[in-house]
Amino acid sequence: MLFTDSHSLPDSIPVENIRYDEQGLVPTIVQDYLDGTVLMMAWMSRDSLKKTLETGETWFWSRSRHELWHKGATSGHIQKVQSIRYDCDSDALLVGVEQVGDVACHTGQRSCFHQLEGKIAPPPGDTLSQLFQVICDRRDHPTESSYTCKLLAGGDNKILKKIGEESAEVVMAFKDDQADAIAGEVADLLYHTLVALAHHQVDLKSVYRKLQERRQ
Repeated sequence: MLFTDSHSLPDSIPVENIRYDEQGLVPTIVQDYLDGTVLMMAWMSRDSLKKTLETGETWFWSRSRHELWHKGATSGHIQKVQSIRYDCDSDALLVGVEQVGDVACHTGQRSCFHQLEGKIAPPPGDTLSQLFQVICDRRDHPTESSYTCKLLAGGDNKILKKIGEESAEVVMAFKDDQADAIAGEVADLLYHTLVALAHHQVDLKSVYRKLQERRQ
C-alpha cells in the first residue's frame, strides 16, 4: 500500500526541496509499515520534519496551537519511523511507522479513519490483514453457519488436516501450470493458514515482522 510514484529515502530526505504551502506546511499521511493501514493525517513543517529525521519518531506542526508536537509524548503511543517518502510533486509526505500500542487516534482507535457511514469500523489494511480480522471476529463471536467457526471448533485436528490437504492441492496446481487454479489454491492455503494463526492466538503482524527482518 505504497505510493508507486514516490521516492523512498531511508536515511535522509531533502527537507528544503519539499514544496511546503503558503503556511510552510506539507500534508503528511502516516501508515502502518507492516500492513499499510492508514493511521492518520497531519501537517509537517521544515522543523518538524527535521525533528522527525533526527529522532526517528514523528513530530508534527499543530495549526491550532502554533507549535511543534511530538506524537505520543503524552499518551505513550509514539510512532517509530521506518520510512519517509515524498510524492512526484514533492508536496506530500508518506511516513511508514511502527505504531506503539497500536493506537494512533486520540479517541483510542487504531486509526483516525475509523468512521464508516456513521459507525465505528476497523480501518482497511492489506487483503490478508482484513481477512485475518474477519477470522478473529469469527473466533471471538462464533456462529453455527460459519465455515470458519466450524474449523475453529474442530481445533488443530481439523485445521491442520485442511492445511495438509490444501498444500497438496497447491503443489498439484503448480504442476498443472494453470494460473487461475494456482491463484485459487494458494488463496485457499493462505486462508486456512490464517485460521490456524487465529486459533493459536498468533497475530498476523508478527509474521509480517519476521518477513521484514529477513528482508533486511
